[in-house]
Amino acid sequence: MTEVCLHAVVIGRVQGVWFRKSTQEYAESLGLSGWVRNLPDSSVELMACGDELGIRQLEAWLSQGPELASVAEVKSRLVALEKLPFPFAVVELE
Repeated sequence: MTEVCLHAVVIGRVQGVWFRKSTQEYAESLGLSGWVRNLPDSSVELMACGDELGIRQLEAWLSQGPELASVAEVKSRLVALEKLPFPFAVVELE
């Protein structure tokens, strides 16, 4: 099983619609580690690591998000493996 990490920024109506919590729950259901947070420009940023299939499933889900979200764009890329929080966490911007 190949492990990979994903960095993504989700743009659209993604704050105030349970996007972070829904991302956390979905990532946990896939067994992924990582974090998700709101950014000042109203987008949502996340880092997730785990098996490639789980990462690809999360990446596909981000394009839709939870029911109340309206995703305009997802900017994502695979990055070097990192040690990330497990279970998946909702964090605040530093």
